[in-house]
Parts: sequence; C-alpha cells; structure tokens
Amino acid sequence: MLVVDIEASGLDAKKNSIVSIGALDLDHPENQLYEECRVWDGAHIEEQALEVNGFTREQITDLAKQSEGDLVHKFKIFAEGVAERTLAGQNVSFDRDFLQAAAARAGHTSWPFAHRTIDTHTLCFMHMVKRGVTPPVDPEKHHSSLNLDAVLNYCGIPSEPQPHNALTGAKSHAEVISRLLYDKKLLPEFEAFEIPWI
Repeated sequence: MLVVDIEASGLDAKKNSIVSIGALDLDHPENQLYEECRVWDGAHIEEQALEVNGFTREQITDLAKQSEGDLVHKFKIFAEGVAERTLAGQNVSFDRDFLQAAAARAGHTSWPFAHRTIDTHTLCFMHMVKRGVTPPVDPEKHHSSLNLDAVLNYCGIPSEPQPHNALTGAKSHAEVISRLLYDKKLLPEFEAFEIPWI
C-alpha cells in the first residue's frame, strides 16, 4: 500500500498546484519520500491553503525549486519501488486527483496508478460501527465529521501538528491504517501512544 499526502495551493486539481508530497510504503515504512516544488505557471494560489500548509507565496513560487512535473516524476519513480501501489490516505481521492492532474500537465509522466484507493475515513467509520461506536456527525452539514484529527484521536494519537506537512500527514495516515486494519503500531513517532481498543 502506498500511503500518500500532498499539500496544494488550493482544492481544485485543475487550477491549483501541488506544493509538497509525502509518501511511504506501508509494508516497509522506512521507505519514505518527501519533496517540495514550485507551483506551475498560472496556477491559482489560495490564501486559505497557505494558512493550512504553512508555505508562503514566495516559497511556492521560488524558481530555484523543482517544477511540479519533476516532483510527480520523482513520485512515480519512488512508487515503482513499492510492491503494492494502491494509494491510501485521508480523503486520498484529493491526493490522487492532484497527482494525476500534475502528471497530465507534465506531459512526460504516464499515470500508472489505479482509480481505486483506500481511505482512512472509511476504515475508521467501519471500525467504529463494528465496535458499536457511533461515528460523529457535523450538526450543521449533517455528514461525517471524521477528519484526520478525529481519526488520529480515535486511534489514540494526538492531533496532527500545525501547519500541515505532507510527510507528517503520510506518516499519520500510515499509522492509523496499521492500527485500524492490523491492531498494530507502525512508526516510532507514535510508539508512546497506546491503541485504545486493545
């Protein structure tokens, strides 16, 4: 399983750009990738996105940084070393769509990944239901409120540090996947936090 997290300049894969990526191989979690890039020419930059990911406009437009196309090419090469390449993460369709759009924009990177993904939100929702725990619902929007922090907390882990970092995010996703699927701790960063249901 290829656990992935990207940070972007906004929420729309067609008009916004990747600014960083974190990834790791769930079977070999020491096999990790972290890369940053500048936004592609003409990409929209949303201030709210910068507040979330902690990058400045200057950092993500720095011409000394690699291009988004080079970043997605490095990710593809990294992924080729992973035996099972199903993409996984929190709301991972977001990450998949950005990676696929970046590959298309680059023009030199084919898209070797399947459309199917493994989402930690779904894993956690199912785990809660099977344990007789009612998943939380947003009272105004009337849908699941299992964001990454809620999933981490359910798995006995404190909320993700702010601002978001793509590698920290990928590690958080991998740790909750290991706990939810296998009842096992995965990474040394989370060793001190016990699994609540064991």
